[in-house]
Amino acid sequence: MDRRDRRISPASAAALLLLSLLLACSVLKTDLMSGLALDPLPPLERQVIPLALLALAAATIVVMRQARWPDRRQLWIPALIGLGLFVAPGVLVSFSSRWVSGPTRTGLLTLVSVFAVVLEPYVGLASEAQRRGGLAAALLAVVGTLFVFPVAIPASVEAGGAFVAVAMASLSIAAANCLGVAAARLRGHSHASFAAIVAVAASTAAIANGLAGALLERSLWKWNAPTPELLWSIAVEMPALLLLFWLMPRLSATQMASRFIWAPVLAILAEATVFQLIRQLRPRTWLGLFLMAAGATWLLFAPGEEASTNVLPLKLEL
Repeated sequence: MDRRDRRISPASAAALLLLSLLLACSVLKTDLMSGLALDPLPPLERQVIPLALLALAAATIVVMRQARWPDRRQLWIPALIGLGLFVAPGVLVSFSSRWVSGPTRTGLLTLVSVFAVVLEPYVGLASEAQRRGGLAAALLAVVGTLFVFPVAIPASVEAGGAFVAVAMASLSIAAANCLGVAAARLRGHSHASFAAIVAVAASTAAIANGLAGALLERSLWKWNAPTPELLWSIAVEMPALLLLFWLMPRLSATQMASRFIWAPVLAILAEATVFQLIRQLRPRTWLGLFLMAAGATWLLFAPGEEASTNVLPLKLEL
């Protein structure tokens, strides 16, 4: 079978950049909502709100369109997508937060693009063309993050374990990202058909995050979520999730992984612009941002090439 060189359309490129901007807003949440009296929910518990809303919306589409739900033999695929994209990374990042700072975690999460390039031939479709020079571009972006974010060498066993945890979170996201793209392609561009996958993935992630929050964060679930948190979920996090799953049938896993590079670039530029700090950015930071943007641009727009014929992709049946 010929491998398809899926070139990105202007609409898909714009949607990916919008998704990256929404992720950047999450990084700047404290600054953007500084005038509101926030009573923030714990991280894992907070994710339940947009995931539950997404599951409800997707299930509604399935019922209204009378689409086919995955059978029992197929449920593991959307369940893994939800756990890999939202639950495992959330738990691992929560574990690491005591020893790894927020900027360092953001920098380490750019490893998602590296893992996506490596994993896509195995956890993807046999018909999908690979990005030419994708691994070099992803590594270039990671090098750029070293100029932007302070990544200190772990000084203890606990800190080293926390670094490994963030790397494992990146690996989990990349693998689930590849699996989600493959599942979306097999379901085709039928919104109702893929909505069943989204509903199962989102509901699995919402339930698992709620349980993980109760066990790890030791906080009782607040059914009356603070109004600012609820509004933020509806205005920012819910659209981000909708864009994420909308893009899965339209982009390769490597292209989608570039959002973890674009998001910190846009966050830094937006914060520097809003607070008039552009002139205070050091040449080292500008160089890092340039390398990150160059790597992400190549991942997004580079032509495809034949993958190795020795690669045996994971077989999915949906």
